[in-house]
Amino acid sequence: MAAEPVRRLCGHAVAVLVVAGAVGGWGTPAPAADWPRFRGPNGSGVAGDDAPTPVEFGADRNLAWRVELPGDGVSSPIVVGDRVLVTAYSGYGPGGGTQLDLVRHLVCLDRRTGKTLWSQRVEAVLPEDSYAGMGVPSHGYASHTPASDGRRIYAFFGKSGVRAYDLDGTLVWQRSLGTESDPRHWGSASSPIVVGDLVVVTAGPERRAIVGLDAATGEERWSAPSDSLGSVWGTPATATIDDSRTDIVIGAPGEFWGLNPETGKVRWYAAGVGDDGFNTSVVVSDGVAYAVEGRSGGSMAVRVGGKGDVASTNTVWSGRDANRFGTPLVYRGRLYVVSSGVISCLDAATGGRIYQSRLGGGAGGGGRRGSDYSSPVAADGKIYYVTGGGDVHVIAAGDTFESLAVNSLQEDGESFAATPAIADGAIFIRSSRHLSCFRQGAR
Repeated sequence: MAAEPVRRLCGHAVAVLVVAGAVGGWGTPAPAADWPRFRGPNGSGVAGDDAPTPVEFGADRNLAWRVELPGDGVSSPIVVGDRVLVTAYSGYGPGGGTQLDLVRHLVCLDRRTGKTLWSQRVEAVLPEDSYAGMGVPSHGYASHTPASDGRRIYAFFGKSGVRAYDLDGTLVWQRSLGTESDPRHWGSASSPIVVGDLVVVTAGPERRAIVGLDAATGEERWSAPSDSLGSVWGTPATATIDDSRTDIVIGAPGEFWGLNPETGKVRWYAAGVGDDGFNTSVVVSDGVAYAVEGRSGGSMAVRVGGKGDVASTNTVWSGRDANRFGTPLVYRGRLYVVSSGVISCLDAATGGRIYQSRLGGGAGGGGRRGSDYSSPVAADGKIYYVTGGGDVHVIAAGDTFESLAVNSLQEDGESFAATPAIADGAIFIRSSRHLSCFRQGAR
């Protein structure tokens, strides 16, 4: 079933969407030690366990393993049980080649040893957006982080569709979600999430819609269309409203949205941030959705729930903080934003600034066109942030800026754009060439 009719807000056409369902069936949490989707449990960026994580690490310290990937990519790793999964692409892009040579890869590694358990190749549906201009060269063709419900792995490859594999790498189903492009031909990056028995995919550039697929069969349950989704690169998160209702919230140009996973119908909406695009993802914490956007800028917190337009009743605070690409982090009552080498710490309840500090440099260097695309994550009272040049900043969570370490990981011109995964005290960091696992005491 389609979403309600398109609205216009702030001069942009938008369809407004939200989700409702029973807590027992929708938004069921993954095991605490897993990191099952982009930015981990519910996209929070916060580890689901209290295991100690390392402060200092590199090629000669606390390195458990480091493996070469079959290609480039900026998608983030996920952790499912004893497996780590990540996507990559090869054949076309940084090393030359033509679109006819483009291949995607889904790689499954042993979590403890880094040994490859299986790897699947996905041939590209052509034509693709060209590896040219401002957009595609900055992230390539493996930008969507996989997701898992502990039974299957769901990987989205843009124009090449969604594929579901079992944990042993056997293809269960595949589904095309369209082959269109965003208005600027920048490619797509939104990652799938699992909500109950559905895989929810933001196929903005490909189809201008958010789509709900049956997790077991790939059957399309509903499609919620909106023209403005062509300029959305973020990933949704879930929000528990009460014992009988869970909403899924997503940011779009100028608004907060959501979807009902059973029907795709709208429940509530509110004025948000951004203007002609939405690069980041919304973060939900304690019933409040937070967004910090780049380009036109703006920060905002809106209490989830209600019905219809809730902007006047549910807006908690708004501000001018800006963020280019990384998603903000809410951790222990504070909201952290890292943009252009500066970390800002805000009071999550009020939006008031606690501190702002420039991050010190390491030996990493420039990264991918000098831009930082990773998002901060947290565990064990520490915040981890990876720059494009491979400097991993470790910062103490608190009311004052305290740098604990800057670990430089770059080797031979590697770039870093993926967000780390953290599980059971291990940190998994992906570069353009390698995936590494760091763990306290590892040799």
